[in-house]
Amino acid sequence: MIGSPLTIKQKKEVKIAMAQILCIDGDRTGNFVRIENALIDASKQEVDIVVFPESAILGWQNPDAHQLADPIPGNDSRRLCELAKKYEVFICIGLDEKDGDQLYDSAILIDDTGHIILKHRKFNVLPELMTPPYSIGEDLNVVETKFGTIGMLICADSFMNNLLDSMKMKAPDLMLIPYGWAAPEKDWPEHGKELEKVVKNASKVIDCPVVGTDLIGRISKGPWTGLVYGGQSVAYDHRDDTTIIGKDRDRDIVVFTLEL
Repeated sequence: MIGSPLTIKQKKEVKIAMAQILCIDGDRTGNFVRIENALIDASKQEVDIVVFPESAILGWQNPDAHQLADPIPGNDSRRLCELAKKYEVFICIGLDEKDGDQLYDSAILIDDTGHIILKHRKFNVLPELMTPPYSIGEDLNVVETKFGTIGMLICADSFMNNLLDSMKMKAPDLMLIPYGWAAPEKDWPEHGKELEKVVKNASKVIDCPVVGTDLIGRISKGPWTGLVYGGQSVAYDHRDDTTIIGKDRDRDIVVFTLEL
């Protein structure tokens, strides 16, 4: 029967916030304050999902994370689960994960009851930027939610065509990608256009909307010390060529609605 509900997926609207926040390397307490303040602002607008940047607890490529990072589940992820339950929102966030003697650049998706429903470990870890480097992720997964099928990658993963192609095979309705998009200060705001290109390409290849939230702040450790995270977070839906971009180098809680 043409148009049968058994053969056609029902479309759903989802209200999303890109929480483009400041992250200070190693400032766990302050970064949690900034995370909760973003959730307070987003919850006032009755959002369904809040997407935070990469390594939002300890800072990206921070070698101190080898000693400071928690496992998942662990203290940091439990605090985030409590926040998701408190504000009744899904949270996607990047955070460093310690597993034995390995350190992973990870991201988790927490549902609005405070349960971790998806975890991704970054594949494209840029090992030249930290000694010892992040360990490389092993699996690529999606999860079924009340909004549809959601997948996650992290920042430089979205440069890798093989990962984008593999994710397309899993047919997600929505992709969430925490970013730590950095460049020398002089290269901003132009460098934001490169992030826009990357997010748009990912949306077209995977064939679904992509939400990519970037940090603001400054790298304080390793070979990229002094480089700046410039914000300009990007959400893109290739189906109708809709582009949403956050502020340049400033905190921004960008709220919008997608039809999945």
